[in-house]
Amino acid sequence: MEQNQFTSRIAQRLQLSERSVDNTIELLNEGATIPFIARYRKERTGSLDEVQIAQIGELYQKFQELLKRKETILNTIEEQGKLTPELKQRITESWDASEIEDIYLPYRPKRRTKAQVAREHGLEPLAKTLLMQRERDIEKVAQRYVNDEVPDVAEALQGAKDIIAEMVSEDERSRNQLRGAFRRQAVITSKVVKAKAEEEGAAKFSDYFDWSEPLKRCSSHRLLAMRRGEAEGFLRVSIAPDEAAFIEQLQSHYVRGTGPCSRLVGEAVADGYKRLLKPSIETEFAAMTKEKADEECIKVFAENLRQLLLSPPLGEKRVMGIDPGFRTGCKVVCLDAQGNLLHYEAIYPNPPQSERVKATRAVERMIESYKIEAIAIGNGTASRETANFVERLHLGDDIQAFVVSEDGASVYSASKLGREEFPEYDVTVRGAVSIGRRLMDPLAELVKIDPKSIGVGQYQHDVDQSKLKQKLDQTVESCVNAVGVDLNTASQHLLTYVSGLGTQLAKNIVDYRKENGAFTSRAQLLKVPRLGPAAYQQCAGFLRIRGAENPLDNSAVHPESYALVERMAQDAGCSVSELIKDAEKRSKVKVERYVTEEVGLPTLTDIMKELEKPGRDPREQIEVFKFDERVNHIEDLHIGMELPGIVTNITRFGVFVDVGVHQDGLVHVSQLANRYVSDPNDIVHLHQHVRVRVLEIDEKRRRIAFTMKGVQQ
Repeated sequence: MEQNQFTSRIAQRLQLSERSVDNTIELLNEGATIPFIARYRKERTGSLDEVQIAQIGELYQKFQELLKRKETILNTIEEQGKLTPELKQRITESWDASEIEDIYLPYRPKRRTKAQVAREHGLEPLAKTLLMQRERDIEKVAQRYVNDEVPDVAEALQGAKDIIAEMVSEDERSRNQLRGAFRRQAVITSKVVKAKAEEEGAAKFSDYFDWSEPLKRCSSHRLLAMRRGEAEGFLRVSIAPDEAAFIEQLQSHYVRGTGPCSRLVGEAVADGYKRLLKPSIETEFAAMTKEKADEECIKVFAENLRQLLLSPPLGEKRVMGIDPGFRTGCKVVCLDAQGNLLHYEAIYPNPPQSERVKATRAVERMIESYKIEAIAIGNGTASRETANFVERLHLGDDIQAFVVSEDGASVYSASKLGREEFPEYDVTVRGAVSIGRRLMDPLAELVKIDPKSIGVGQYQHDVDQSKLKQKLDQTVESCVNAVGVDLNTASQHLLTYVSGLGTQLAKNIVDYRKENGAFTSRAQLLKVPRLGPAAYQQCAGFLRIRGAENPLDNSAVHPESYALVERMAQDAGCSVSELIKDAEKRSKVKVERYVTEEVGLPTLTDIMKELEKPGRDPREQIEVFKFDERVNHIEDLHIGMELPGIVTNITRFGVFVDVGVHQDGLVHVSQLANRYVSDPNDIVHLHQHVRVRVLEIDEKRRRIAFTMKGVQQ
């Protein structure tokens, strides 16, 4: 019943069919994961994608929370003996959180407000008399309420005004009118706290020392910057519409005439606005706009993370990983094709030691000894110098060198996971291993690091941390399952993100693998302790077994569809292996013949695509990149210079590009193309190789501005 009452509202909000929404909620309630539903339950959902399924889940959860809130409100009002049938109906039928809270406001238990104290002193009848505005001698009327607790007429009238002010602030119509004014014309204003203006840290907020703009035009990154400045005590931020105009509008609803009563009511209305109503709605809009900015920034971060995790992999090659450095040298590791550490040593090709000959011999020896096929160089300190050193070794076309982002490598090095993997080595060795492995398979290595440490966000530390974690975990899970995981080589941490597994089952799989050797079939997963039929159904399609007896075990075809594929092969007069290898045989398969109540054309189409390229990796091919040899430092740049660069971060306001001068430059969103760009992701993607032209250089503040307009890509 609860699900049904939400279905139509969610379907209407997301413009989806009720059947799709209802079936999706049912699957989520059964414990199905988003990747599993999106890939293997298309018939039930109407082929909804992961984003739509996640939106349904989020709205369903919100409606459940709102339902619980309504129950609490109804119980509270009923306990007060004030729950009328009409009031109950209004609360029950409303699904607008603001409206429900407005209805509840007069009944909500409060601290002892000025109005509450006045009511306790018996001044509510006086307030109602004043509101009628019929009395000419208000002091005479107020005299009747003077007693031990209300010593004089002025006190009585003030108490009555406090009650009127609270009534105005709790009136639904007044609140909705002010919300409308905030939506249409509110201005967000930021001022520096004068006593803090010269303090360390204030300068980074200098743009907002005297700033104002219409709230509806305030971008998420500016709003979060102001809120950060406010949280750190450097700024005062306020949101408000035209105060005088709104007070006048509000008074027009309550004030009738120009007599003494009317003047008092007008004063009470103005007080109610300034002291109660405006702060309440301002808080509401501050929270609402912050939530909206959070959502936008979380979306930006999640998209950047997705692009980063799905970066092109080099694959199973024997790799040399180099963590560059000057004084402390370059830490060099040699890894086998599975990423296992074979050797470690330090070399010193850069200043101050500059032992280039010795370093050259060491690198050449390691390449020969460990049959190195590629070199990964971290992009941190001394990266350009180390890359130049490697390039001058003239290793030939067989060994390519790649510059790899080392954001978060130090976090992994010092983490519990890093210590568990390499307990006998220090953080420098672990960092070099992480750099090497990132070249081989960015996804498998980056899942070990807290996404917030990877360096691709926008104000990620200022947004709602629980929502951020939920979205990022969802993104990691989506990427891991989109690529698929090798059941026999995946780390425990990578297996954790596979649909239906989690920490304990991932550990059990690794333990089983250690005790029994490599898995030879997916069905063997059912022998893993605590991995029952439900978890098997969720995870099996995302796990791959190379060289398995059944070739479908190395594909995205779910075991529940094996019998179907076997029937296709039988009808084609061949084995499953032959069906996979022979395009002509596959072309003759008429999928319409295999449609059943459970399996429709969407699933059958997916199966045929998978048979065409079993276990295909959706990621692109990796490309070698070279910086311009003319520039190594910001001082080498000049305005008008065109340079190759790598996109390192994407935000709503622009794109950061590394051109090899130890300082990323910004291509503002207005400089991305010769047209209006609302989302930079429409133009570029993370780690894309681009060409930029230098627009501005600020050496003092270490800031560089680039443009991509008119630059041949």
